[in-house]
Amino acid sequence: MGIRLLRYGLWAAIAVLSLLLVITYVNPRLGSQSAGVKLGTPFNLIDQNGAPITEAAFEGHPSVLFFGFTHCPEVCPTTLFEMSGWLKDLGDEGKDLRVFFISVDPERDTPDVMKGYTTAFTDRITGITGKPDEIEKVLKAWKIYARKVPTENGDYTMDHTASVILLDRDGRLKSTIDYKESKDVALKKLRLLIES
Repeated sequence: MGIRLLRYGLWAAIAVLSLLLVITYVNPRLGSQSAGVKLGTPFNLIDQNGAPITEAAFEGHPSVLFFGFTHCPEVCPTTLFEMSGWLKDLGDEGKDLRVFFISVDPERDTPDVMKGYTTAFTDRITGITGKPDEIEKVLKAWKIYARKVPTENGDYTMDHTASVILLDRDGRLKSTIDYKESKDVALKKLRLLIES
């Protein structure tokens, strides 16, 4: 168990570091008005209501992306709980902010499962899932680490990047919020995102 957590932490750290290097290379002052890098790719997925959703959903407003899965034991429920708190704290200030929870486990995360999971935290988070090959394409384009890990009972869990990604109104990478980053820092980054 300890080795698996250590391995998970190492891969999560590598993924966060690579994202931060991309941001720093393009934007040495995190949160400044300079443009970030454009990541991502065109995609055809499904939202939690079963409706088609494309990359256009990330444009025209500031967006928050988090990649995870509904069977996640700790990182995902903690992060979605924190995200719902950030949205409450922002109030009307965050009315234009769109928040997306993108599954790294589309085999189990159907639209109905995603909807039940996200709405348990807030109605402001939109779950996204879809065909495994399409999800895999999105993960690669966003530099998200995700890997299926078998468990002792014959089931599996997922190792995955634990950072929250912040996109500006043009769908460009603006910053990240690290797992369990302080609420004050997270809100400061979100306010900078909203103002940009």
